Amino acid sequence: MATLKTQALTYEGGGATLKGYLAVDEAAGGKRPGVLVVHEWWGQNDYVRGRARMLAELGYPALALDMFGDGRTAADPDEAGRLAGEVMQNWGRSSERFMAALDLLKQQDAVDPQHVAAVGYCFGGGVALQMARDGAPLDAVVSFHGSLATERPARPGSVKGKLLVQHGGDDTLVGDQQLAAFREEMDKAGADYRVIVHDGAKHGFTNPEATENGNKFSLPLGYDAQADKASWDEMVKFFQALWKA
Repeated sequence: MATLKTQALTYEGGGATLKGYLAVDEAAGGKRPGVLVVHEWWGQNDYVRGRARMLAELGYPALALDMFGDGRTAADPDEAGRLAGEVMQNWGRSSERFMAALDLLKQQDAVDPQHVAAVGYCFGGGVALQMARDGAPLDAVVSFHGSLATERPARPGSVKGKLLVQHGGDDTLVGDQQLAAFREEMDKAGADYRVIVHDGAKHGFTNPEATENGNKFSLPLGYDAQADKASWDEMVKFFQALWKA
């Protein structure tokens, strides 16, 4: 049985005070690979903290980071878009925030600092993939219904870790054109990547609140329990093969 310990951590990076959430299974023992969890454009909320706990239950100490600063969250798409836009428009500062969280994760007693990965959801998937493009020292990135477009494409050899991209077949926010361009970009860069398309799944398919938010804000979002489970299982297999555990 997992013995989870969770704690809020305050750290500094990219010109802001940042609020992280760490989850560790204290019964696992020894140093283990650690995982950063990058939130959706709603911010670091209960959903992403729950994903950190799920990762910790698998034996991977997990840190849900804060890309917006001060633990800010958004209540509507306008605010979410503004906060997410600030991140992407000030990428130098934002990458510093990501790296500050990565350093914090590596400093945890339960974490093997030589083996770290990042998972991201929607906006967070786009952030994690961009860090991989930029050569961040990550063993792997897993993107769940993440943004795939970029203004700073990967260069040959720049992607150090393996990539697993989990995409909804009915995702109209990240459409076929983005997916095709991403594949072409990664092929040119010589990246080690795999794309899994979950048939019939809409944008946000792993978040149980996606359907409600889609209806509330007239956005093409939707939760898909089957795709949620299948994508999580694929991530588990990916990490087990990566770290031979």
